Amino acid sequence: MPKSVDNYVERTSYKLMHLLLRCGGYAPLHRVQFSKTVIQYSLDQKLVQVKNTGHGFLLSIVERN
Repeated sequence: MPKSVDNYVERTSYKLMHLLLRCGGYAPLHRVQFSKTVIQYSLDQKLVQVKNTGHGFLLSIVERN
């Protein structure tokens, strides 16, 4: 049976994407105030990625060609 996704997590994930778009496409991970579940869902859907800058982690939108 396919795993059903909670509508709340999906809607909140798109709110996270909107936030990142307003911030220029990325934000420091420690400043993102969304739940781990929402961030993990966005990572699983390949909507965002985490980059290690050497001084911290950035959550950024995945660029699609």
